[in-house]
Amino acid sequence: MHNSSEPRINKSILLAVVLVSSFFNPFMGSAVNIALPSISRELSMNAVSLSWIAMAFLLSSAVLLVPFGKLADIWGRRRMLLVGNIFFTLSTLLCAFSVSGYMLITSRFIQGIGSAMILSSGMAIIISAFPPEKRGKIIGLNTSAVYVGLSAAPLLGGVLTQAFGWQSLFFINAAAGMLIIAGIVLGVKAEWAEAKNDRFDLTGSVIYVLSMSALMYGFSKLPGGFALILTITGSIGLIFFIAWELRQKTPVLNIGLFRDNRIFAFSNLAALINYAATFGITFILSLYLQSVKGLSPRDAGLIMITQPVMMAIVASVSGRLSDRIDSRILSSSGMAIIVAGLISLVFLTTETSSGYLVITLLVLGFGFGMFSSPNTNSVMSSVEKKFLGTASATLGTMRLTGQMFSMAIAAMSIHLFIGDAPINEANIPGFMHSVHIVFIVFVILCFMGIFASLARGRKNPVNYKETS
Repeated sequence: MHNSSEPRINKSILLAVVLVSSFFNPFMGSAVNIALPSISRELSMNAVSLSWIAMAFLLSSAVLLVPFGKLADIWGRRRMLLVGNIFFTLSTLLCAFSVSGYMLITSRFIQGIGSAMILSSGMAIIISAFPPEKRGKIIGLNTSAVYVGLSAAPLLGGVLTQAFGWQSLFFINAAAGMLIIAGIVLGVKAEWAEAKNDRFDLTGSVIYVLSMSALMYGFSKLPGGFALILTITGSIGLIFFIAWELRQKTPVLNIGLFRDNRIFAFSNLAALINYAATFGITFILSLYLQSVKGLSPRDAGLIMITQPVMMAIVASVSGRLSDRIDSRILSSSGMAIIVAGLISLVFLTTETSSGYLVITLLVLGFGFGMFSSPNTNSVMSSVEKKFLGTASATLGTMRLTGQMFSMAIAAMSIHLFIGDAPINEANIPGFMHSVHIVFIVFVILCFMGIFASLARGRKNPVNYKETS
């Protein structure tokens, strides 16, 4: 139930604030990918250390999303969104002033903490504020904002990097963050804290954060011996976390949502597999287009923009469709289309034409757009209102964990074939071998994801229960 301040909700400002946040968060990540070769030259970083510019952000975001999601349900989602944007903006400025690879990676880790606060509260707020029958439409708009951010990033990021240096990407993001903060302070007065009487499970949160950190960091450093120990330790820690949570009256992650809610469980699994099989594509293609094909950041961006543009168009339509058509059918179809696009990338060579890549990216974009909005609607429609923050955070965790694993697969393959050396003419054949291995792994993962998506069962329109 909303508090007494509900009449003061300006839904237009609220939606604008969340959509702008949803635009700039992915814009940052994708634009940085385009700038990687420039960052490499200026800060003397190899391909593997460059991957940590993305992975540091993903690691901190992924391990903190679930605790922040529960905290937002208790403490207030508007408050969490505001603090998250303040944190994100300040750390973005730190990124802009970085003078070494170590400082940039550390700043990106801190930036990920702010991102986790934003992601854990933004989606839950707009779903709380709008009626259930408009949920698919609102989710479609939010997903489109994400994809428009991804769309603008390659071209705008390439132009800015070429004209003003990679630091300009962070300055623009920081300026946007200040506008978002002003919008929240001046235009969003209501608060959402449906679980305000729950106790926050600090012990469970600590176990979860430490276990997830060990698992994800360890996986990213495989196949080393210490990395294997960390990966196993993290996995055991997560099993202990589940056992602990099952005994808690107000758990930080409601395990019952996975155990008793088939739609919630398999929709989240489908998201995890989907992002694990796809996120590394942008990283790989950015290096391929600039380091192998010799394109400028701007020209590489012009090719890569095709995928997110198609994603943005299709995500808005599929979101609306998911209010009427079973999300299982839409999402599974999207996953199958992604498999077709990934198979095309397996045959990438140093001579592959730009036209071939553009068509492949359009196919991938169509599949992503078809999968994402309906899958999100499926998750958010399957829980009670008091769990919206937790559900949003859980889905976000699946996305970020998948992205982290995707980057780790890409980095591991590159490391195996060219070691720690920067990409150059001598090791391009090795780099291309690593690219083929990565895309074969992605095809296998995504093919498995089709069945995970189908396994959620038929649509059960819970349209969360209005609790009083």
